[in-house]
Amino acid sequence: MTLEGRVALVTGASRGIGRAAAKALAAEGAHVIAVARTVGGLEELDDEIQKAGGSATLVPLDLKDFPAIDRLGAAIFERWGRLDALLANAGVLGVLGPLGHIEPKTFQEALDVNVTANYRLIRSLDPLLRRSDAGRAVFVSSGAAIKHTAFWGVYGATKAAMESLAFTYAAECASTNVKVNVFSPGPTRTAMRAKAMPGEEPETLKTAEDVAPALVNLLSPSFVENGARIEFSQMAGS
Repeated sequence: MTLEGRVALVTGASRGIGRAAAKALAAEGAHVIAVARTVGGLEELDDEIQKAGGSATLVPLDLKDFPAIDRLGAAIFERWGRLDALLANAGVLGVLGPLGHIEPKTFQEALDVNVTANYRLIRSLDPLLRRSDAGRAVFVSSGAAIKHTAFWGVYGATKAAMESLAFTYAAECASTNVKVNVFSPGPTRTAMRAKAMPGEEPETLKTAEDVAPALVNLLSPSFVENGARIEFSQMAGS
């Protein structure tokens, strides 16, 4: 169990990649702080983690509640005094369509969840990651951040901004024990993918469970690269 005794926080933990990663981290011995809006999904995750012999702390939280993110950091400090791993996975697709047709509230929500919430997580959790002997942070992104595909402007622009934020944070951590990287899973069988690509055959895609071991690797003390944009296909050797 490569993460025995370590504390890992996962956002968007109630489904998809976040859920699979939370289970994989717990299976390797980490205590998982599972953050998501959906209480039922978190409780189901907790049941599965406990059945497998792992442990988790459930945090029902809407990442648009920025003061709650501040309180989360304080609570983690009081209980554990540090954080060993952060998987910033939660994100929203927004709406696919011409930029000129996007409602301002839709764009703002995507900014709040995909960008501002991650800034607030860094602000709240950075002191805790620095107290770890090998703090690790991974921000889950998408090919949309660099492809600039028509009608994907909301998701692509906010993910690109998130990547810039993460790489800046990595530069600021260069002389510390904290390593920060961006991870792009590629096409994966998730609810968000189904919403974006409704005509796609899900059986042709890899699953979130396929992706999860790569994230465990990136969040482990043995992974020492910093400031990299890592594609799952590279890690899978394809």
